[in-house]
Amino acid sequence: MSEPTAVISPRVVKFSLIKKLVIGYAALAFFTTAALLCSVGGIYYLNKTARDIANNHMPAISAIPKLRNSLLAQESYAGKYAILKSNEFKELFSQREKEFLQMAAVLDRSGAAGTLTPLKGLYEEYRAAAAKLFAGGAVDTARLRGTSLKILDELDRLYLERQHDLQATLEEANREERSVVRLTFFLALIGFILALVIAVFYTYRTFAGVRRLQRATQRIAAGDFDYDPQIPPGDEIGDLAADFVRMAARLKDLEQISLDASPLTRLPGNIAIEREINRRLQEGNRFALCYADLDNFKSFTDHYGYIKGSELIRLSGEIVYEVVNTHAGSDAFVGHVGGDDFVAVIAADKADAVCTAILGRFDAEVVKHYTPEDLARGGIEGTDRYGTERFFPIMTISIAVIINEAGEFSTAVEIAKTAAEIKDFAKEKPGSNYLINRRRKLR
Repeated sequence: MSEPTAVISPRVVKFSLIKKLVIGYAALAFFTTAALLCSVGGIYYLNKTARDIANNHMPAISAIPKLRNSLLAQESYAGKYAILKSNEFKELFSQREKEFLQMAAVLDRSGAAGTLTPLKGLYEEYRAAAAKLFAGGAVDTARLRGTSLKILDELDRLYLERQHDLQATLEEANREERSVVRLTFFLALIGFILALVIAVFYTYRTFAGVRRLQRATQRIAAGDFDYDPQIPPGDEIGDLAADFVRMAARLKDLEQISLDASPLTRLPGNIAIEREINRRLQEGNRFALCYADLDNFKSFTDHYGYIKGSELIRLSGEIVYEVVNTHAGSDAFVGHVGGDDFVAVIAADKADAVCTAILGRFDAEVVKHYTPEDLARGGIEGTDRYGTERFFPIMTISIAVIINEAGEFSTAVEIAKTAAEIKDFAKEKPGSNYLINRRRKLR
């Protein structure tokens, strides 16, 4: 008979309370550290992505519209040179050419060098044709225009390509963000369970706020600028939520201003104009509103075409903007009402100097857009809005100036209506001129 086999009981390891506390806090420290490292890794990745966007994507995306504008300006100057043979347009073309090459260098530095070969080839072809034109050789303008269109198409392709790359980068960042948030949450949750008595309130409040902020980020990114994460104030999460709300309101304002801006002059439109006037009216400060309108613009467009008309509108916007910035300071505002109407809101004591400078600049520039024959005649023949054939003098500019004293006007609509009335008086006078309405009395 065999002897009974001895059964060895497993040894139970016992821990004292202090050891359990130490192990518990060690586990808490471990998972907290792991969550921290995960968060740091995620932040590092997102920061790296942000640097990539700032150093590569955004400069490239910003440079392409400037390249487009520069090329259009070159084409305009080349066309003017072909007609007028003025070296001024040759110099302007050269300046825009340097600008184009500088922007192309920005694209090179942004990592787009491998995709710029077709663009560089087309632009070298365009430069060669333009050089031949400026040298006095015979140039096929249709071919020059065709090359320009090809460059514009290539710029559009590059723009879409960089936008696609940026979107892919942002989507990857979002995926990484979600992955980091999930992993961080999981690790922190384990630590939360191990130290429930110690950290239940603050942990719950922190992560609840983080989730709401994450939701707020997604909603704001989707265009819901009125979304409120509903996080009560009193701590850093509440302060961050308040910053989110303020940021969303600012983004909403910027979106409205961007949509309202004139695509031709890039100046703020009616929404921004009304907001600026109302702001100054509410502040109760004395200011001047200058309402500028081109005279005989429709007849010019009918005679020379809408492209030349667009050039004059863009030129007028540049003149008003540059003069106001030079003479009225950084607190001044310039807007494009639409068509050939512009508005400037400036300090009242700057009105005479600004209007005089605008008239001088405009009269000096507008004659460059008429043919020598029309300049010799002093204007053009055309049909007015009633279908009557008549003679239209060289285009001029009229400016109605409203000096607002504290409490004189209550709304932007009221001051704009008064400006329109004064503008009609100004347009009745021959030549470029301005009229100032001080305390509702013409002077």
